[in-house]
Amino acid sequence: MRVYMTYILPMPKRTGAAYVVTTTRHYKGRVYHSHLLRRSYREGGKVRNETLGNLSHLPEPLIAIIHRSLQGETFVPVGEAFTILRSQPHGHVDAVHRMMERLGMATLIASKPCAERDLVLALIAARILDPRPKLATPRSWAAITLADTFGVTEADEQDCYGAMDWLLGRQDRIQKKLAARHLKADGLVLYDLSSSYFEGTTCPLAQRGYSRDGRRGTLQVNYGLMTDDRGCPVAVTVHEGNTADSTTLMPEIIRIKEDFGIAQFVIVGDRGMISSAAIATLQDQGGIDWITALKSTSIRALVEDKSLQPDLFDETNLCEITHPDYPGERLIACRNPQLAKLRRHKRAELLQATEEDLAKITARVAAGRLKGQDKIGVAVGRIVNRYKMAKHFTLTITDTTMAFTRKAEAIAAEVALDGIYIIRTSVPPERLDSASCVRHYKSLSQVERAFRAMKTVDLKVRPIHHRLSDRVRAHIFLCMLAYYVEWHLKEAWRTLLFADEDQAARATRDPVAPAERSAGAKAKVARRHHEDGTPIHSFPTLLAELATIARNTCCTSAEDDAPTFTVTTQSNPLQRRAMDLIDQLVV
Repeated sequence: MRVYMTYILPMPKRTGAAYVVTTTRHYKGRVYHSHLLRRSYREGGKVRNETLGNLSHLPEPLIAIIHRSLQGETFVPVGEAFTILRSQPHGHVDAVHRMMERLGMATLIASKPCAERDLVLALIAARILDPRPKLATPRSWAAITLADTFGVTEADEQDCYGAMDWLLGRQDRIQKKLAARHLKADGLVLYDLSSSYFEGTTCPLAQRGYSRDGRRGTLQVNYGLMTDDRGCPVAVTVHEGNTADSTTLMPEIIRIKEDFGIAQFVIVGDRGMISSAAIATLQDQGGIDWITALKSTSIRALVEDKSLQPDLFDETNLCEITHPDYPGERLIACRNPQLAKLRRHKRAELLQATEEDLAKITARVAAGRLKGQDKIGVAVGRIVNRYKMAKHFTLTITDTTMAFTRKAEAIAAEVALDGIYIIRTSVPPERLDSASCVRHYKSLSQVERAFRAMKTVDLKVRPIHHRLSDRVRAHIFLCMLAYYVEWHLKEAWRTLLFADEDQAARATRDPVAPAERSAGAKAKVARRHHEDGTPIHSFPTLLAELATIARNTCCTSAEDDAPTFTVTTQSNPLQRRAMDLIDQLVV
């Protein structure tokens, strides 16, 4: 059976004009199309049609163009149709802007719109996308769509400084809002201190202290970061560079109780932060529990008085003990065999390196090239301090001789403590079991991860160039807000990144054993591609992938006053997925 169906594209309004006729034929389950070029003409007062040619062999798009051309449309080469005046990377700006809208960053900064708020939002986005000194930041905005997106096209560096000063005045209100979002009554609060070095010498905050950046001899500033139990940042405080860790704790406790309105909570800090003196003060506060760890000297004292014996770990890697020196507290002793092996190996290497260098000094003394007890002592001190091994050697120095021997008993005593650490907490067991206390103490790594992201990997808080103390405080607070947005972006994109998606498994893993990624995360690293073939990204490379979405400003004429329009690059499936995940994030 043959079925014929003919349809004619719009007929010409006048005779003598050409047009296209398309015929569709169904035969034995197949469909056949015929495209004929025809012309209409008059003959004897009647309109007749004739076929000029068969167009069926031409591609469908070309046939459509022929039809449109016969209808009167004019076609020109693409290069002559319009001119691209400017092409700006846009996708990564759109992603950050969309996340900031999802988080309500505008109302978090200020409830009413203003120029300062727009600038602060732009500075936060710029810190994530392309961190630069404030003098160079506004000039970099023109290369991407950031200035247009946030409405700050006319801003310069002085406007940025003014916005930073305005932001600092709102810091307390903003941090109260963040605390209300993320800190829960009777929940956990993580707190730690870090430092960053300065360029310059005029800022009052810049002082010499313990450099966590390993930059000896440089001025630095300290800053304490407070997060919830997931590592989401809530507040930051800036201190002088020589401020001790433990002295910053109580002001933060008072802030949580009085400013944030949380009367009961558990503070988690490292052994240098929550010291014995700080614990005595915490006990007077009421409603505050803590989780920290004992220092090595305290652990050694427990071993010496037999309260902690190494054979306790023959069958388990975790046990709970009590001691009269810690009334009302729980001591959770842990032993990590892998950590013990690592420390033993490192100690052996350092002891050997120290002995080799000391032997060289002994040879110099014996040869008479080094004389005098003082000079020999200085040379020896330089060696033992380099490797921190002075406690493990007995040194005998005279004006003409130098000898050294290992302290075998002291070394053996320290070896016995390898891999052992003790969690100290006031949280009752009915509230948190031993394993949970260990896990919560290890969650301080979330704060350390935040410090790494803020310092080096993404936001580059250092080096600090500002000369005024308030500008330094505003700079660090701005970096914290940028990390707040970045933290949520990473959470939203966890499936697209090399991140571990099995977060629930952390609550059931061995708390003492070294942290290990899930099987799914290891598989990601091994194959480096998703099942659909798209690459797995790191956070910077995913932003770079999104940046390939460009916003093109075009015009249809070469004249200077020609009207312009924008054309945005069509996103690929990965880019659309990244945007959808932002919209699906539960804040």
